[in-house]
Amino acid sequence: MTRRAWIAFATCSVLWGIPYFFIKVAVDDLPAVFVAWARIAMAAVILLPLAWHQRALTGIWERRWLVAAFGLIEIAGPFTLIPLGERHISSSLAAILIAAVPLTVAILAVRFAPEERAHGLRLAGLFVGLAGVVLLLGIDVAGKSDELVGALCILGATLGYAAGPMIAKKTLSDLPAIAPVAAALTISAIVLAPLAALSLPDHAPPLEAWGSVVVLGTACTAIALVVFFILLTEAGPSRASIITYVNPVVAVALGVAFLDESLGAASAAGLVLILAGSYVSTGGRFRRTPARRAAPPPHGEADRALQSASAAEASGVDAR
Repeated sequence: MTRRAWIAFATCSVLWGIPYFFIKVAVDDLPAVFVAWARIAMAAVILLPLAWHQRALTGIWERRWLVAAFGLIEIAGPFTLIPLGERHISSSLAAILIAAVPLTVAILAVRFAPEERAHGLRLAGLFVGLAGVVLLLGIDVAGKSDELVGALCILGATLGYAAGPMIAKKTLSDLPAIAPVAAALTISAIVLAPLAALSLPDHAPPLEAWGSVVVLGTACTAIALVVFFILLTEAGPSRASIITYVNPVVAVALGVAFLDESLGAASAAGLVLILAGSYVSTGGRFRRTPARRAAPPPHGEADRALQSASAAEASGVDAR
């Protein structure tokens, strides 16, 4: 990959590995639903005008119900469930469970995407990853009802993250990626607004909590998407999707270093099994793709980046 691609790759790996840390900090002083709404609303305020300026929203109104379904399943649901879950479990465990997204995609494909069903070695990888999830739930949260509730919330978010790209692939993949993303963020912010209004903080939260929300909305959602588009343009969807396997490592490192979270033997083994199973069950992503470099005008480069992002969504890339 080019130097620019490596910089974008490293940036995305950090931006989509740190949300669990900042969510954990935020929910200590802010209601989980409010944290989710604030993050979504900030990203919508940033990306919607950008999509409008690029005239990328053409055709969105005709597919408003599909965009709404995508937004609720891929954004509103997971972004709410993760803060709720992190009230009961560590950010490290949350990130490890989210790493099971490719496994969930493989399971859903059995019923909803026959062309992507796992067979042979890929099927074996699916069972390896599932063993990692069972290990986490059976040992790390065994006998702890509140942690089990938290883990189930995270697994619910994992289901949403897996189902969302399937919806996008079948119904929205022909649109520039920024269009359904910006529209889905806007719809999600509107839907969650009443719940956020009912869960306003009853005290003045510290600066750390507000700062975490700002980082989540700007860096981890809006800016991360823009950087990811650059990575897709430079390296292509196949190489770019490797960040799915790097993000949990970043999240675990932050949790252990700054939140005094411990990574026990079961968590470490579960992380290894989930990552290995995800890699094998999705067929591996370290395939070399031919580099194609050109010097297009700005609008042409943006269009290709957005179209590549649509392809990445169809591949089940975890863009969080």
